[in-house]
Amino acid sequence: MTSGREPISRRERPAKPALSRRWIVDTAVRVMRAEGLEKVTMRRLAKELDTGPASLYVYVANTAELHAAVLDALLGEVDLTGGSTGHSWRERLRAVLASYTTVLFDHPQLARSALVARPSGENYLRLVECILDLLSRSGASREQVAWGVDKLLQDATATAAEQSTQEHDPMAESDWNATNRALQAVDETTHPAIKAHMPALVSGSPGDRMSWSFDVLVNGITHTPVPGIRG
Repeated sequence: MTSGREPISRRERPAKPALSRRWIVDTAVRVMRAEGLEKVTMRRLAKELDTGPASLYVYVANTAELHAAVLDALLGEVDLTGGSTGHSWRERLRAVLASYTTVLFDHPQLARSALVARPSGENYLRLVECILDLLSRSGASREQVAWGVDKLLQDATATAAEQSTQEHDPMAESDWNATNRALQAVDETTHPAIKAHMPALVSGSPGDRMSWSFDVLVNGITHTPVPGIRG
């Protein structure tokens, strides 16, 4: 006796959407937002996309490239306007880098990955283009501006990685308190330099320190000649 249900022909089933790099990356971003970067693996994405891991390697060479692509996708959230057009190039550049840091801050694992990841997508290119344009308005040489972009992004990335890790790590506050106590308790006879620079060594808010670091870098970039280049 039959159930009366007609078998569904494979030809009548909806066809799966064709794989694409964009679809893979969008899925990776969704998984990362929901569960963290450690869950963004080829095996997990293959399951999400109802395919085999081998199929993904046609579009993404390895996990490192995948993480770089995820980073590039998130860079699309960076505000490249730098605020009001009436602001100086320095303040606009400060705002762009602050936006970049904020995007990474929201994703601690991605921030740490960004220290070594090398994105190459369109969002990364737009970010570099923006920073080059703003920094070049300082009057610095082409070489100073070109080398300076790397230093500005390195510092912003490291800041985001450090602060986001501390913000999301339940042990971070106790670790910092232990470090602070150790610095406060040093003996002047054995650590005179530390003693002489307290409490300034641990003073200032993260925002103030980030702003100061930006000025240090920009001032240094625009006033330090690039080796081998005659100004």
